[in-house]
Amino acid sequence: MYTDILTQLKNAQLAKKKKIKVPHSNLDMAVLEILSKHGFIEEVSKKGRMPKRVIEIKLKYSENKGVIDGFKLISKPSQKIYSGFKNLKPVKQGYGIGVISTSAGVMTTMEARKKKTGGQLLFEIW
Repeated sequence: MYTDILTQLKNAQLAKKKKIKVPHSNLDMAVLEILSKHGFIEEVSKKGRMPKRVIEIKLKYSENKGVIDGFKLISKPSQKIYSGFKNLKPVKQGYGIGVISTSAGVMTTMEARKKKTGGQLLFEIW
């Protein structure tokens, strides 16, 4: 689940690891592709065949420090938070991104605002 992956990313960057491997799921892959597109991780790729498929994540560093400063989980398995597109605001005054799951797929909150679609808020990362 994406909640575990975010924690693993943060901890791996603090431990100065180059790569981590996590179990594959389509939601996790979509979330990691968004993080890769926005520069929070360097590269993401699928490895292996179906019952043992994993996602390999290459971490990104700047000046010997991890790129991810922090994250905030908004929706949890016990409580899901939904929002319309009018209520989607920039994260950390534009320095971070919010990730939302919509009927059109997983995207950032700013992309959802442009497409005028709301959905389940997943997390914010900066």
